[in-house]
Amino acid sequence: MNTEKAQARVALRWPNASQSSASMIAPRCDQGQGTQASYVAKDFEWIGAGDVAELYVSAQGLYRTFVNGMRVGDDLLTPGWTCYDHRLAYQVYDIAHLLKVGSNRIEIWLGDGWFRSQMMWVAKPIFNCWGSKIGAIAEVFVGKKSILETSDDWVSGFLPITKSGIYWGEDHDARIKPKDIDGVEVIDFDQKLLVPHEAAAVKELAPIRPIRRWHDKNSREIIDFGQNAAGYVRFVVEGEPGSTVAVEHSEVLGPDDQFDNRNYRSARAKLTYTLNGEGLETFAPMFTFMGFRYARLSLFGKVAMKSIEMIPISSLPETAGGVTTGLEVVDRLVLNTVWSQRANFIEIPTDCPQRDERMGWTGDAQVFANTACWLANSRDFFRKYLRDVMADQRSNGAISHFSPDPTRLHPIPGRGDWSGSTGWGDCITVIPWHLYRHYADKQILHETFPAMLKWLEFLWGISDGPIIHPTPVWGDQGFTFGDWLQPVGDSRKPRPTIADDCAATLYHFISTDIAAKVADVIAQPREAVRLRARADKIKDAFQAEYFSATGRIAGNDMTSWALAFEYDLVPAEHRAAGREYFRRSVEDAGGVIGTGFIGTPALLPALTKIGLGHLAESLFLNRRVPGWLYQVERGATSIWERWDSIGPDGTIFSPEMNSYNHYAYGAVCQWLFEHVGGLQPSLKHPGFEEIIIDPFVMPALTPFSVWHECRLGRIEAAWTVQGDKVRYELALPAQVRGLLLSSSHRTNVTVGGVKIDFQGDGMALGAGRHLIEFKIDQ
Repeated sequence: MNTEKAQARVALRWPNASQSSASMIAPRCDQGQGTQASYVAKDFEWIGAGDVAELYVSAQGLYRTFVNGMRVGDDLLTPGWTCYDHRLAYQVYDIAHLLKVGSNRIEIWLGDGWFRSQMMWVAKPIFNCWGSKIGAIAEVFVGKKSILETSDDWVSGFLPITKSGIYWGEDHDARIKPKDIDGVEVIDFDQKLLVPHEAAAVKELAPIRPIRRWHDKNSREIIDFGQNAAGYVRFVVEGEPGSTVAVEHSEVLGPDDQFDNRNYRSARAKLTYTLNGEGLETFAPMFTFMGFRYARLSLFGKVAMKSIEMIPISSLPETAGGVTTGLEVVDRLVLNTVWSQRANFIEIPTDCPQRDERMGWTGDAQVFANTACWLANSRDFFRKYLRDVMADQRSNGAISHFSPDPTRLHPIPGRGDWSGSTGWGDCITVIPWHLYRHYADKQILHETFPAMLKWLEFLWGISDGPIIHPTPVWGDQGFTFGDWLQPVGDSRKPRPTIADDCAATLYHFISTDIAAKVADVIAQPREAVRLRARADKIKDAFQAEYFSATGRIAGNDMTSWALAFEYDLVPAEHRAAGREYFRRSVEDAGGVIGTGFIGTPALLPALTKIGLGHLAESLFLNRRVPGWLYQVERGATSIWERWDSIGPDGTIFSPEMNSYNHYAYGAVCQWLFEHVGGLQPSLKHPGFEEIIIDPFVMPALTPFSVWHECRLGRIEAAWTVQGDKVRYELALPAQVRGLLLSSSHRTNVTVGGVKIDFQGDGMALGAGRHLIEFKIDQ
């Protein structure tokens, strides 16, 4: 079954789902979370009528289906991860080609998955989060006729998977052959929870072969795959029955190439495979994945490793945009961002794929959402995620710190409610707005608008007014993460940093302003007027509270200035002074980055916007810590969680809280597309019906090119610099028009050899190829 056909079929509705006789059935042999995996099965007859036999299937836990011993489809980690008490996805497969006339057998193998294996880290682990019983529900249709459904007459048995879990990894004993030993139990299940899979299924990417292999002092082989990714290894072994292969994983190496996965914390993230001794044996785990670059192999008994490769996986395996420059280190930074998006976009946008966390942190998602849409077609992925966010929204309007949120169903004693942080909860306004900008998606605005309003009322209620005064106590109403993981510089004299109240109030305005725009788009004029008035009130209060008489913002830090300028919160009378204060804040830091999660996406765009592009350029090209290119030159193949995850001397920072695959700081790629490449989707005509053309040329990056596959076709832009002359080439697909803006930084502008005298907003460009030439200040 080809991919296109599979993707078309997942949109189908389960026929007569509310009247379906299919039941959720649990293997009676199942012994609970963390025990040997099991399956449910049924023998049935097939007369061969019809060209299509469609299997509708889902599970509590994870499943993989086999018909007559052959795997159904190539989707991974089905049925996916949602707020299972809110909805449960199902998949649809044409299985006619796997059937034979006469007797057939279907088996549904089950694993604990997110449903009941460990969630959260070791200090506060949650097991059986959405239930203690795994099970399957399935039905086979020929046309509209049901010929098979899960019911109490199915059988069950144990699998060779002796234990599996999202953090645990997987243990597999190939000597165990599945055998029917028990029946099934029909368990309570509301079929109204069933929904078609809402986004593309997780898939395997192209395998990655090892680039280096060596042995440690204990004769264990260490393999370097050359890329930090999320997935698993697939290997081929040969040996005697009972011999075992153990595979451990890590992202980095310590001194002298020592294997180091301390940052995995309580996530065992290990595979074990026990051979059956029947010739060449191929293994890859079924119900788990790891984040890793390195694998350490331990062999027990008589066994030979014949081959091994890394299999990356992702919900978004296909890229939709790219950047190429004259600097290899910049190209690698973009590629690192792509890999971090792939690794963390597995069903939901996780913070990291390796340790005992892997949660859908809302703050990480909102700061990266714009970049995510440039690099991959993220529309359906984020729509699905936003439904989880809304399912987790508290009755008081607070948005969870992460979603799906295990703590909503299992509150952690003494830690309060894990919701309500500004910058994190604002995902409910920011992400839908980016989906509108990139895909002209009004439907998601309609769907999320009520949740936006509830969030805004929660924000206003924190301090009963426009200025938010967050509590410093985790779990109390109004707690905020602020500018998370902002570098502080020399501890003897730390750099200025944004205060929590300033950060919270900034986002209070940002979300209210977005909601007002959303109300306009979805034709809610009364709400638009009300929200605009509230946004203006917050803006006025912010300016009165945080700006001195000389135009200095409280904190005088890069994050405050970046967000204030990016969202037009600097009073008009203070913009000139503010520009100088912003400039000094960058220069006084020695030209290195001073922003954390919420400040970083706005930093370079804000500097470029106010005419300090030379400072944006120097920050971007800086090779010292903290800096984007520092990571690359330290050997990073994905984006780090911390600017200083590895120190200049090779020291690994805080292994208890350190990820080497965290996409948030990769948000800088937005600036490369929209400012350096000069391509910005217009808000007047969203979804790339119109593109604002306004390139910020950095001669150090020449030749520079970007491309993006938008919903209307492929957009390309490229520029080269010779002296003070720039040659900018632009290609717009049909149905896409451009608007070339005038700029004081560009003179002698010609389009197709004709000199341009700009009138109005700019010069309109139609679909097709355009040659734009101009001079720049050096």
